[in-house]
Amino acid sequence: MIELQRLTKRYGEKTAVDGITATIEPGVVTGFLGPNGAGKSTTMRMVLGLDRPTSGAALVNGKPYSALRAPLAEVGALLDAKAVDGGRSARNHLLALGATVGIGKRRVDEVLASVGLTEVAHKRAGSFSLGMGQRLGIAAALLADPQVLLLDEPVNGLDIDGVQWIRALLHELAAEGRTVLLSSHLMSEMELVAEHLLVIGQGRILADTTIARFIEDASGGGRMSVLSPDADELASLLVGAGAAVTTVEPGRLEVRGAAPSVIGDLAAARGLRVHGLTALSTSLESAYLELTRDSVEYAGTTAQRGEAA
Repeated sequence: MIELQRLTKRYGEKTAVDGITATIEPGVVTGFLGPNGAGKSTTMRMVLGLDRPTSGAALVNGKPYSALRAPLAEVGALLDAKAVDGGRSARNHLLALGATVGIGKRRVDEVLASVGLTEVAHKRAGSFSLGMGQRLGIAAALLADPQVLLLDEPVNGLDIDGVQWIRALLHELAAEGRTVLLSSHLMSEMELVAEHLLVIGQGRILADTTIARFIEDASGGGRMSVLSPDADELASLLVGAGAAVTTVEPGRLEVRGAAPSVIGDLAAARGLRVHGLTALSTSLESAYLELTRDSVEYAGTTAQRGEAA
């Protein structure tokens, strides 16, 4: 378990993490989302003892990282896959890490096999592609079989087989009762692997909930697309019944706050025609962008075609 207790980090006058409190529970994959500069990396670094909090605490299984008897055996992390000695072979890199906690050749070879690097185990890590480097970083995180894992962009550089492998691995680790904190900018992947979600913006927690609830809340309790030749009259009826209605185009409405049965009954009572009634789903990406719209530190603009450059 990871506990963040009013965790704060300041660099001079800039507050990178602003008094956040959250608990990352074991047994589920928790997604950690936020715009660039939101405080994600700083938070993870404080959990791992790489940065000291200005105030508050980051605890792993009830203790600060510095107080753990064998940190590598309790917490596995992938923050920067390039943080290896490029002159060492993949196997020697893991052997050197393992030596700090009494892990020998057998476990190193097991982990290399599990991440698909057996055939290149004796090649220099500096010659690895981005995807191979990611696999080596994941191997290092798993080396001591820790109960807590922090993974930052683990699918970066992986091919489709590697992506599917990491999905299965994350589900397996959570099913074993481990605590898994996953940071990624790939919303499609996050939606597939995470069950819980922690969203941070400008150093503050914006959401701490399940992905299902996060998307449901963003959709306003359900949206319906309604096709009707009598759309204008139907829209007036629905607004009178308390629904929020947007005319998307002539003959098509987007309705929030009215169940399909309510829409159908109102139309039938007035003899209005309904040619289509479809539930609209909100994606994790859409919900995230809406929530963090005001928390983006470096927002760009897109010029419309035809505008002067």
